[in-house]
Amino acid sequence: MSDVIDGAVKALQAKLGDGGIESVVKFMIEGEGSVMIDANGAHAGDEDADCTLTADSDTFQAIMDGSLNATAAFMTGRLSVDGDMGVAMKLGSVLA
Repeated sequence: MSDVIDGAVKALQAKLGDGGIESVVKFMIEGEGSVMIDANGAHAGDEDADCTLTADSDTFQAIMDGSLNATAAFMTGRLSVDGDMGVAMKLGSVLA
């Protein structure tokens, strides 16, 4: 697992706390790999998901550290969403 994916798992788990979310979401970090979020929390993986969010490493880091709002990233084309947009919107509130 790359350092970027390892850091992403830790950052997402910190934002999620002790739980997870009802849906399955995949964060694809371009050139690095994927992180899955589900009812058990965050982990490295590349399984099927209800919603897939794709961004480069810099965009993902900016969303995680709060310097970039996920909605703003989507609206400016820095974050793409494939699948259930409702799930993506719910996840946005968790990441804020």
